[in-house]
Amino acid sequence: MRCEIVAVGTELLLGQIVDTNSAWIGEQLALAGIDCHRHTSVGDNRDRMLAAMGEALERSDAVIVTGGLGPTQDDITRDVIAELLGVGLVRDESLVARIEAVFGGRGRPMPANNLRQADVPVGARTIDQMPGTAPGLVCPVGTPSSADADGDGDDSPKVMYAVPGVPWEMHQMVEGTILPDLKRRAGISSVIRSRTLRTWGRSESGLAEDLADEIDRIDRDGGATIAFLASGMEGLKVRLTAKAATDAEVDALLADGEARVRAIAGPIVFGVDDQTMESVVLDLLVAQGLRLATAESLTGGMIGTRLTEVPGSSRAFMGSIVAYDGEVKRSLLGVSEGPVVSEEAVRAMALGACERLGADVSVAVTGVAGPDPQEGQEPGTVWMATCVDGEVQAVRTRWPFDRTRIRQFTVITVLDALRIRLLARRNA
Repeated sequence: MRCEIVAVGTELLLGQIVDTNSAWIGEQLALAGIDCHRHTSVGDNRDRMLAAMGEALERSDAVIVTGGLGPTQDDITRDVIAELLGVGLVRDESLVARIEAVFGGRGRPMPANNLRQADVPVGARTIDQMPGTAPGLVCPVGTPSSADADGDGDDSPKVMYAVPGVPWEMHQMVEGTILPDLKRRAGISSVIRSRTLRTWGRSESGLAEDLADEIDRIDRDGGATIAFLASGMEGLKVRLTAKAATDAEVDALLADGEARVRAIAGPIVFGVDDQTMESVVLDLLVAQGLRLATAESLTGGMIGTRLTEVPGSSRAFMGSIVAYDGEVKRSLLGVSEGPVVSEEAVRAMALGACERLGADVSVAVTGVAGPDPQEGQEPGTVWMATCVDGEVQAVRTRWPFDRTRIRQFTVITVLDALRIRLLARRNA
């Protein structure tokens, strides 16, 4: 089963939007055991879309088109697919009712343009998952075999799928309909699953060296394969992938692979799959009955923002003091006169946050995000501190990054420092 992805949208070609959809779909195809041979991006232009989709269909058994299913004049994916397949469009009245219901639920009248979204190429069926107003499409291509008794096209030689460009809508359709259909068409009965270990504190090359012997062992003896993905402030991800005949066998392979990686990598592994550094820290705080406060300078509230994005963060997070100006640091956090990018300042900020907000634990950061030096310190100079049980630990680092990454790496690094201290406290 050879598959291709065609992403539609002039905004992709102009760089106004990054094509994360093709990357995500490609990853899901790989995990499902489906070979994806090519990703193509094309603008909202009929002739170029016809060429891109036609060439993809000639090369591959399945084509997934993402984007261009909206209600506006430049959303022509359904029209192009119908033209490519040599069929007309028919309005599905049940889709009209569903779209009207979506607008009714929002307390808004449905614009007439949205009726276009109920037009379906003849011979195609819509995807059951429809979280928005754009229905996805499954379009059989070619003449089904005689085994296709019900005539639904499920046994057609080739197939085209169309899904919206809105990621959360597309995800549901790919997971709920497209992947199962592709696996059925490809005759894949085995189970392929992955598990992602999140790490922080080691470079990608360094961790790859640490795991080199284990990777060689997997190549020789088999087991869950290992791949690396550097993901900025989300950590360095180590993805384990296993294939077996049953769920139980896959789970056993993944559990063994995770245990082996943890034994080698040690405490730099902070989470699994959807866990984030902040969610792990909050869980540790809740388990120990501790309350957290933050004092932020160069991160400008990013730590507090990351923490409050976790559902239930109020169980442990008290609040944040964003003290960007030096005088604010002095008046609110008790920082003494003198440099504010210093160990003395960050220690005072950590203690001040606990005192001002009534917290048991705190993190504090101050530094120079750039682009200009401050107090004789070069951009990238950062002081971070954690306060646990009244004891402050501070560390200085120098990030060789741009302003955005300096701030992002500071957030995950200071939270990781707190995580390590909370683990030590729990195990003491």
